[in-house]
Amino acid sequence: MHAGLLHAAAHELWQQGMSKAAIGRKLGLHQATVRKLVNARSADDVVAKNLQRAHVVDPYVGYLHRRWNEGVRNAAQLYREIQQLGYPGGELAVQRHLRRYRTGRGHAPDPGPKPLSVREVTSWIMTHPEHLRDEDADKLHRLRERDPELDRLTLHVRKFAAMMTGRHGDRLEDWITDIEQDSLTPLAGFARNLRRDFDAVRNGLSLPHSSGAVEGNINRLKMLKRQMFGRASLDLLRKRVLLTR
Repeated sequence: MHAGLLHAAAHELWQQGMSKAAIGRKLGLHQATVRKLVNARSADDVVAKNLQRAHVVDPYVGYLHRRWNEGVRNAAQLYREIQQLGYPGGELAVQRHLRRYRTGRGHAPDPGPKPLSVREVTSWIMTHPEHLRDEDADKLHRLRERDPELDRLTLHVRKFAAMMTGRHGDRLEDWITDIEQDSLTPLAGFARNLRRDFDAVRNGLSLPHSSGAVEGNINRLKMLKRQMFGRASLDLLRKRVLLTR
């Protein structure tokens, strides 16, 4: 029966003094549905509330499509899963959404390509452009065209990478200034920290020296100490260090 007719019938029976339970039995409706019809001022209110409950599922339709196509058909389970993703609505709205799949061919429509993850996009930005796969480079290019902030972020990151690999510490001041004048808050915090240790960072980006050799010796010494823990003296440890050079 149409929502308008149901609303009118329920109100007429209610005005005749019939209980909500009796109205439900007469109209073949759940008592909760009768309560909503009786409490609604008009049929439009009933439809509006139903649409509102349906729309709350919209951000999770892609997930429901995928899980349905994977063979998960239990509405209660799917409701619990999207609750973990932040779904704020009730289980009834999920059941209503899934009902259209049950009355069809048993499979939801193809949800389309998987949304890009933050990790994927971060990886593309941090990878040297010459080392990106053509497919990933095209995706990143399209993202940069649609999002000016992401475009600027990519440019800043690549300029910093060029400073690191080319030892261009002389460009650090200009790079920090550009970041400070931009509106990218996370990068601005990073730039402030660089300015606090400006001389050390600039030297690290300019000089050919590396702490790799020292760190390698420290790691080797730690390994020897672990091997001999509690079983040898400092003198024997010194001899082992000398013998392993």
